[in-house]
Amino acid sequence: MPPVKIGVLISGGGTNLQSIIDNIKDGNINGEIKLIISNKEEAYGLTRGKDAGIESIFIGRKAFDSEEEYNLRLINEFKKRDIELIVLAGYLKVLSKSFIHEFKERIINIHPSLIPSFCGKGYYGERVHGEVLSYGVKFTGATVHFVDEGTDTGPIILQKVVEVDSKDTIDTLKEKVLKVEHEILVQGVKLYCENRLYIEGRKVIIN
Repeated sequence: MPPVKIGVLISGGGTNLQSIIDNIKDGNINGEIKLIISNKEEAYGLTRGKDAGIESIFIGRKAFDSEEEYNLRLINEFKKRDIELIVLAGYLKVLSKSFIHEFKERIINIHPSLIPSFCGKGYYGERVHGEVLSYGVKFTGATVHFVDEGTDTGPIILQKVVEVDSKDTIDTLKEKVLKVEHEILVQGVKLYCENRLYIEGRKVIIN
């Protein structure tokens, strides 16, 4: 089976991106990253991509009159390269309905909590971990899910639990969750590239 053509959207350092790059290089994922796009020019993930020999570009929202125009540009860039799977690896913008429709059931996101807890509009980055600590839950974790038109509402592919220690800070909790993010995002991409994921209603069946 030929490698699945992957496009990645990022906004920051790209550690999740790096985990995918490394696993493709090691032969663990039957995929090939054809394009990385960041909405932040200074995102270190662009450097990670370039270092790996992957086309990596910055496309800023300010150059466009509307969110829709911006998303159409993203769609066109991915379509030009026949991208089959889109991975959101720390991408901090909400995709348009037209983008989601264009790549229906072919967009995977990683979220730093156990959805449906601590997710939805405004829940990203360190705010998630801060809310987890404030609420006093004993367990959190990470979720890999398909993207639909809602915010963090798509069918769940994989989840992994992290125990919250009474001495945890935002930084220590973030580090623990990021470790499992790397594990399950790689696993989710691997399963997709092996054509082992099937959506039935809200459920993702793994074959």
